[in-house]
Amino acid sequence: MKKTHFSIFMLFLAFILLITDPLSPKEFPQFKQPVLITSAGQSAEVQLASVLAKRAGLNYSLSKTATSRDLADVKTIALVIGTSLKGLGAAGLDMSQENERVSSLIKATQQFNIPILCLHLGGEQRRGTLSDQMIKTVLPFAQHVIVVKSGNKDGLFTEICNTHSIPLIEVERAADALEPLKNAFL
Repeated sequence: MKKTHFSIFMLFLAFILLITDPLSPKEFPQFKQPVLITSAGQSAEVQLASVLAKRAGLNYSLSKTATSRDLADVKTIALVIGTSLKGLGAAGLDMSQENERVSSLIKATQQFNIPILCLHLGGEQRRGTLSDQMIKTVLPFAQHVIVVKSGNKDGLFTEICNTHSIPLIEVERAADALEPLKNAFL
């Protein structure tokens, strides 16, 4: 009798864990390929995202200054968030131009029903007034977010993701984003 109760209890517990597992892939959107990787702020981490996509075996292209003209045949946009004044200068952009480019790109993704995956790979050192402004502008349009944990110390990503019901994965280091990135795609 005790064995039966124990078995029933274990089955019930397994069922509860199955339906409430916070990392269950069922809760995370599955994106389609090809993916266009672009920057939202011109940080160097956009290049790192490209390396991760290659290691994940994704069908991707990289355009640091993508516009709506780059969306042909694209099934997903990966926006790598992080503002770098050096990166903006190298791209020949100021912050106003970058905000306009990113806003126009997001508008086009909505028009063409292209989902957005946001990545913040720079951690705490890639936060600041300009990056935070970009995060607050871009993140609400994401369907999924992967962030290096130290970049979310203040809970900004958690707050925005909770407000907009966006799945969020935190990783310890940028390299640890490989598996969540790979798992995000069909």
